[in-house]
Amino acid sequence: MAWLVWVSVAVLAVIVGFLVWLLLPLFRTMQERVDSINSVLREQIMGIRVVRAFVRENFETDRYGDANRAITDVSVKVGNIFVLMFPVIMMVLHFATAAVLWFGGHRVDEQLVEVGSLTAFLQYLLQILMAVMMGVFMTMMIPRAVVCAERIRELLDTKSSLQFPKQQTEPTPTEGRIEFSDVTFGFPGAEKPVINGVSFVAEPGRTTAIIGSTGAGKTVLLNLMLRLYDPQSGSITIDKVPVSALTRAQLAETASLVPQRPYLFSGTVASNLRFGRSDATDEELWEALRVAQGEEFVREKEKQLDEPISQGGTSVSGGQRQRLSIARALVAKPKVYLFDDSFSALDVATDARLRAALPDATAGATTIIVAQRVSTITEADQILVMEDGEIVGRGTHDELLHTNTVYQEIVKSQLEEAETV
Repeated sequence: MAWLVWVSVAVLAVIVGFLVWLLLPLFRTMQERVDSINSVLREQIMGIRVVRAFVRENFETDRYGDANRAITDVSVKVGNIFVLMFPVIMMVLHFATAAVLWFGGHRVDEQLVEVGSLTAFLQYLLQILMAVMMGVFMTMMIPRAVVCAERIRELLDTKSSLQFPKQQTEPTPTEGRIEFSDVTFGFPGAEKPVINGVSFVAEPGRTTAIIGSTGAGKTVLLNLMLRLYDPQSGSITIDKVPVSALTRAQLAETASLVPQRPYLFSGTVASNLRFGRSDATDEELWEALRVAQGEEFVREKEKQLDEPISQGGTSVSGGQRQRLSIARALVAKPKVYLFDDSFSALDVATDARLRAALPDATAGATTIIVAQRVSTITEADQILVMEDGEIVGRGTHDELLHTNTVYQEIVKSQLEEAETV
């Protein structure tokens, strides 16, 4: 009667294989729907102010409802298969029990098998089938595990387009002289490059300003210096060392960026300021805050340097967040300071005080400022005027006022705007 065991296990294996075949694509679809609903929810949480400002609550509710219904449909299909699995397996178990009693009963009647042996065989069969059932329940989780493993493997196997040296092969820059030589860069799939044939030199102890219309490529220049992108052609060097030859640690030690959209991390004022240099003293933090025009509002806080900061810096205003980001860069004391339109949230008076205090704090370092307001860069040693990814003018403020039409138009438009206000 051992053939009953083999038949029962084989039937269970076929049923499980069929159910796994049905579940695999459903679990793959379910993971995609989970991504979709998470994406919608994340957008709505991060953009809640925009949603309320445009009174789009009903639209966003419907959008979330559509994503929710999509994942519900797949989940119901998966649930139906799981619901079907239990009665089918129990039916196989009971059929196996009935078969043993049927065939065994005839053998007992013919006195070929004793009742005790038949009972023992039935118990063995039930134990085997129960063990197989436990294996089936575990096996039903394999399709989802396979889908999740594939997605994780895709992420882990993705190679970064930027490969940094693992070991330091070049000396860390000590001066901060930056040179762009015929640099061209474009995003993948773009019709034309964002930066086209850009060449300039930023000297230590001098301020280089970059100005131009939106989309001219100013921010991309700073990202290329930090090697967040690699140029398609041309070279970028710091102290005659290609940035591609520097390690991440060397680049972080050499240059500090104040991004266009300042970001603060959850913690305290002090922990955020020490982000670039963990061993900075409290006196150095206060000095950086004084230069960044943030000392006054920090001292007004109850805990001052230990004042809590929420994730993203949402517990402080935009101007305060920007000043804390500037102070964070000053605390690091790098050889190169990169300010990406970092004064846009400051009023004119605060901007003027900051610009007056900045030269002493950055003395000897290379300072590159991307700005929208002409008033921010009038004292720069070199101003680069960009248009459509190219440098169309360079010189001091006075020189460009007399020689460069693009710069003249920028100045004129800002003067007219100021007069209108």
